[in-house]
Amino acid sequence: MFVLKRYKIRTYEMGLLFRDGEFRGLLSAGKHWFVDPLCKVRVEVVSQRDPWLVHEKLDLIVKSGALKDRAVVLDLKDYERALVWIENRFSHVLPAGLYAYWTGQKDVRVEVVDARNVRFEHADLKVIARSSIPLRVLGVATVERDHAGVLFIDGRYADTLPPGLYAFWRGPVEADVVDVDLRETMVDVGGQDIMTADKVTLRLNAVVTYKVADARRAVSRTDDVRQALYRETQLVLRAVVGARELDAFLTDKDAVTDEIEQNVSRRAGELGLEIASVGIRDVILPGDMKELMNKVTEAKKAAEANLISRREETAAIRSQANTAKLLADSPVLMRLRELEVLEKIATAGKLNIVLGEKGLADRVVNLL
Repeated sequence: MFVLKRYKIRTYEMGLLFRDGEFRGLLSAGKHWFVDPLCKVRVEVVSQRDPWLVHEKLDLIVKSGALKDRAVVLDLKDYERALVWIENRFSHVLPAGLYAYWTGQKDVRVEVVDARNVRFEHADLKVIARSSIPLRVLGVATVERDHAGVLFIDGRYADTLPPGLYAFWRGPVEADVVDVDLRETMVDVGGQDIMTADKVTLRLNAVVTYKVADARRAVSRTDDVRQALYRETQLVLRAVVGARELDAFLTDKDAVTDEIEQNVSRRAGELGLEIASVGIRDVILPGDMKELMNKVTEAKKAAEANLISRREETAAIRSQANTAKLLADSPVLMRLRELEVLEKIATAGKLNIVLGEKGLADRVVNLL
């Protein structure tokens, strides 16, 4: 039986010719006729407008040499990756494997990179990182301003990264960037019930202000440095406050705060932290203890007021005694004092003099 097949290839297309399942060559633009009585001829028409040639038998097509001068062929090894630009615009990143790109319709540029260098650095890194396709083969990390990135490669510390954009190849090794905030921050240590040395239970609220001084140590020494600082402050509060009696604690809270800060700073330094300040924000006494202390305070104030009153009375009596002694020792001063009294009486209003016994009258006349 005579069977004639016709295939039309447009200018932007390419025909893949297979005969009996074997690749036989490429068909360029035009009309192609085949006599195929046994139906063994098959032509697959592909568009070159999409430069990436994807085919299940790509290895056979490449091995035939038919793609020479018509396509860019890439055979990437396990440690190689390729960056692909189409029409001078970044398109995607290729992992290890066999690839082919038509060059007839669009300009294709390929850059092969050695992925054994885990950190990927490139002049167009920002453009490459914005694309979603590279995420399959590239791990992208951004270290923000006032932060630091601690880089671990295969679980081992590698470097501390300043703010910026970074990319790492996936596959050969595992790279992980831990973001660390270097700004000052606070930890509230609230609701701590602590018993003093004289068996009084207090509730304290403290606050710790700190910043990360050593990013590597902060992420390596503990799984959660903030929680570790919180627990350490708890223990120091209980140790320092529990060793003092209530009165000693209340009368010298500054010394207590200084001791707490010294102890917390010592441990924080081991965790890679720098303590800016430690403060006791609130001291809450039990209800009965608060009432008792109010009574004690009231009694102290009453005693102080009474003492001041007695001191003033004593001073007044002492002053009067000194005045009396001075007048007794100086008759002239006594006479002047008497005249001052009469002058005050006279200026105050009408003066009435009542004379009684003879001796008193004589004395008043003498005064006048």
